[in-house]
Amino acid sequence: MMAHTAIEVDGLTKRFAKVTAVDGISFSVETGTTVALLGGNGAGKTTTLAMLLGLLEPTEGRVQVLGHDMRHERAHVLPRMNFSSPYVDVPHRLSPRQNLRIYGHLYGIRDLGARIDTLIGDLDLKDFADRPVGSLSAGQRTRVALAKALVNEPELLLLDEPTASLDPDTGDWVRSYLESYQKRVKATILLASHNMSEVERLCTHVLMMRKGQIVDRGSPAELIGRYGRDTLEQVFLDIARQQGHAAE
Repeated sequence: MMAHTAIEVDGLTKRFAKVTAVDGISFSVETGTTVALLGGNGAGKTTTLAMLLGLLEPTEGRVQVLGHDMRHERAHVLPRMNFSSPYVDVPHRLSPRQNLRIYGHLYGIRDLGARIDTLIGDLDLKDFADRPVGSLSAGQRTRVALAKALVNEPELLLLDEPTASLDPDTGDWVRSYLESYQKRVKATILLASHNMSEVERLCTHVLMMRKGQIVDRGSPAELIGRYGRDTLEQVFLDIARQQGHAAE
């Protein structure tokens, strides 16, 4: 039976020496929804994602993903989730096809050749599928990173700037693909993005971070109404500049 919540975070804190990157945050993400984790540079988004993936050990607090505690049961969860960021490169000397084959073997994908062919077709990688990743444009590498993140058809997908470096037409196409993927797999997506129109389109709920804390939350429409603004980008700027309402 599918759990009601895909992510449960309680009192999550991460300190690096004297710097507190994430400061006691708590939130949950319902299964089958797309939620945005927003904030300016240094707000704590990437550190939070790293703890959700089990790449960083929390200083304090609890992370439960797909019904398992990430501190002790990470091995049960990792095959069912994946992560994409244009800022985390795959090996440059290998082609997209070779990279997908390596990651597919790591996940133990059955009928891997067919899965790779599907991803190459779905994400329109065919023109450069066999060229070294290092020779590709930033936008092409972003699409390769997304293909890598989808190789195991994850139930939970963590995305950091999924359409960065993409032209508007390709970015819109990727957003449409993510929408269709979520509906088909009933996946849960946690999205960190600086593209507020993307967030308004894809996300049912928004978590606003500043200085390691969640300072507001709600649906895009709720936040826009609460701040008396016309767009989520205006709300983002208000929060980044410490203006207006703050969450209790």
